[in-house]
Amino acid sequence: MALLTFELPDGTTRRVDVVQVLNAGYAGRSQDDVAAHVAELAELGVPAPSVTPALYPVAPYLAQHTDHVSVQHGRTSGEAEWALVVDGDGELLLTAACDHTDRELEVHGVAWSKNAGPDVLARRAWRLADVQERLDALTLRAWVTHAGDVGQVGQVGYVGSGEETIIQDGTLAELLTPGYWAEVLRERGDLVPGTVLISGTIPMAEGVDQFADRWRVELGDPATGDVIELAYDVVRMPAPIG
Repeated sequence: MALLTFELPDGTTRRVDVVQVLNAGYAGRSQDDVAAHVAELAELGVPAPSVTPALYPVAPYLAQHTDHVSVQHGRTSGEAEWALVVDGDGELLLTAACDHTDRELEVHGVAWSKNAGPDVLARRAWRLADVQERLDALTLRAWVTHAGDVGQVGQVGYVGSGEETIIQDGTLAELLTPGYWAEVLRERGDLVPGTVLISGTIPMAEGVDQFADRWRVELGDPATGDVIELAYDVVRMPAPIG
C-alpha cells in the first residue's frame, strides 16, 4: 500500500492509506473528445477499447507523491487528470493527478501500461463538497518541458532548461464527473476509505511532443484563484546489463 498526505485549504491534513487505485479511461462527456483521444492513441498503435468509459485497476503503490518518475525508455508520457480520493473517514477529496504511462507497452495492453508507471498526485486537495457546485468551471492544464541541456537528462532532480509548452488545456466539464464515478464505485462496493480514482484525461494539443523530460499539471478554481499543482522530472534509468 501507499501512504499519502494531503493538505486542505484550511491548513489541516488528511493521511490516506491507499488500498486500491482505479484509472478511468475514455471518460470524456463528449463523444467527440473520446473519439479524439482514441485517435491519439491509435497513432501510437493502441487498439480502440471495446467499451467506453473503461476502468483499469492498478497496484496501490503506484499512487505517489513524487518529484521524479523513473522510466526505461523515451516513449512514456503523462496525462493531466483529476483524482477522487476517499479519506479514512469516507470523505471525498479532489486533487490533481498525472497518470504516467508506458506508450510502448500500451500497444500490447492498456491495463499493463497503466501498471508500468505511477499515478502522481498533488500534495494538496479540496473537499469535493466545497467545489461541488462549480465543478464544471474548474480548469485542468498540463505543460511539458523538453531538455535544453541533453547532458543532464536522466539525472534525479533535473528540471530542464527548455521552455514549457502547454499540451493540455480544458475544464472538468469535458470529463465525466466525480459524482458519476462515485456512484459507479458505490455500486461495485468500491467506495471505501483508501480508494483513489483517476479521472481519465482531456485531448492533447496537436503538434506538441508528449515524450517530454518534465510534466506539470494544474487543477484550478477560477472562483477563488486557488490552484493545486504537481510537477515531476522524467528520469531515464541506466541501460540494463544482460
